[in-house]
Amino acid sequence: MAFHCPEVGRVTTGPYASSRGDPFGAFFIRSPDPRERVPLKVIADAGTETGWQHASVSLPHRCPTWAEMARIKDLFWDDADAVLQMHPPRAEYVDLHPYCLHLWRPVSGVFPRPPRLLV
Repeated sequence: MAFHCPEVGRVTTGPYASSRGDPFGAFFIRSPDPRERVPLKVIADAGTETGWQHASVSLPHRCPTWAEMARIKDLFWDDADAVLQMHPPRAEYVDLHPYCLHLWRPVSGVFPRPPRLLV
């Protein structure tokens, strides 16, 4: 099980630049929907400092779809990894972008999950 940043779509210049092999960065990733012309904007981090692996996924005009979030999950984590989207208490909301969703996984890889039959 592992978090990995793909090199495809990595932003290498400007304020969000990172270098090849960095465990973090900004990425422009093509949507799996062939009708979508705007790439998904992803900011990802392996969680070295926070203890949480993270990918934020946004578009300028709408929230990402399930298929788009699944594409990002598949690019940044292994098939055997479970990641989550979380709905925290409203008092803890941080809303910096109206069309941004997040994927999370603790670096320890351990968090409770419902029984498989319920998913």
